[in-house]
Amino acid sequence: MKYLLSPFRFLYVIYTLVLFVAIMFILLPLFIVASWGGPVRGANYMIRLCTLWADCWMFLVGMPHRNIFEVPHDFNKPYIYVANHLSYIDAVLLVKAIRKNFRPLGRAETAQVPIFGFIYRRAIVTVDRSDPKNRAASVSRLKALLRKGVSIFVFPEGTFNMTTAPLKSFYDGAFRIAIETGTPIKPLLFLDGYHRMHYSHPTSISPGQSRAVFLEEITVEGYTMEQLPALKSRVMDLMEQKLKSYHAAWINT
Repeated sequence: MKYLLSPFRFLYVIYTLVLFVAIMFILLPLFIVASWGGPVRGANYMIRLCTLWADCWMFLVGMPHRNIFEVPHDFNKPYIYVANHLSYIDAVLLVKAIRKNFRPLGRAETAQVPIFGFIYRRAIVTVDRSDPKNRAASVSRLKALLRKGVSIFVFPEGTFNMTTAPLKSFYDGAFRIAIETGTPIKPLLFLDGYHRMHYSHPTSISPGQSRAVFLEEITVEGYTMEQLPALKSRVMDLMEQKLKSYHAAWINT
């Protein structure tokens, strides 16, 4: 049966890739126009176009998405969103889940991809973690966005979690910014990226459900830099507990 299905799987992978690129080219003129609006207003429009792109693509490839809110959520309030990370498809899921103005933090290397890089550089905040000056400039941009009421999104694990534990260890960046700006942290869980596109390779893509869980916000009021490890541990413990309660597929501990 596996070998009988393999030609259909190949065709599905090609279909998803062609569709992803086709939608990008259809929307490209709108992305170009939106880019003229500058780093705040223009980028806000570009994020909305990315949401439209994700809506169309996920519907057409058979990935119905659902947001689960454990507590009421105010999308108009600026947050520092943090989420688990174990799939290439997480980049699509984050704009599908957060349907308001925000900026993800992403790797600078991806900005080199032709055409897609044009959108990427203008819709997100890029960072080259190997360059201290670049890291500092990226942090400054994120803080400036928060001051303007624009939420930011960070994968605190930094890279894919390729373990059987709920999460990898977290970097300090998101929590440092939260304390310095007084911005609450909003943890998210992406439950199905492991099945929709395994971290081993983008061609592992498959149709099926997609769920994002919005957890309770974590206020940083009263936290100092000396208490950053405690804040980080609090957020990580909450996310790990909830990933276990939702029976996340990769957990085997």
